[in-house]
Amino acid sequence: MYGLIQKDFEYINEALSQFEDIEKAAIFGSRAQGNYKKGSDVDLVVYGDRISSKTIYKLDDLLNEEFPLPYFFDVVHFEQIQNENLQSHIKEVGKIIYSKKER
Repeated sequence: MYGLIQKDFEYINEALSQFEDIEKAAIFGSRAQGNYKKGSDVDLVVYGDRISSKTIYKLDDLLNEEFPLPYFFDVVHFEQIQNENLQSHIKEVGKIIYSKKER
């Protein structure tokens, strides 16, 4: 799915679940549209009113440096996106891959 294997999703889920302030996450861009290439990056958008730039930095580091994932992750916080075209694109093609479990 989206050119990722099950183990990739397990790592992504593990990374996302480490942050209380991330409510949900979605893949967008070429992987969500199905026109990705072998070396395409993974565009990941996270949602949550309390997400800080520190959270984005740490998540980016986990996905791109700590976990053995063979892709580059481009992580953005939806509530901080100022480009309306990008917001519209994410709303249209974004595929939710993570939702925080209620505790």
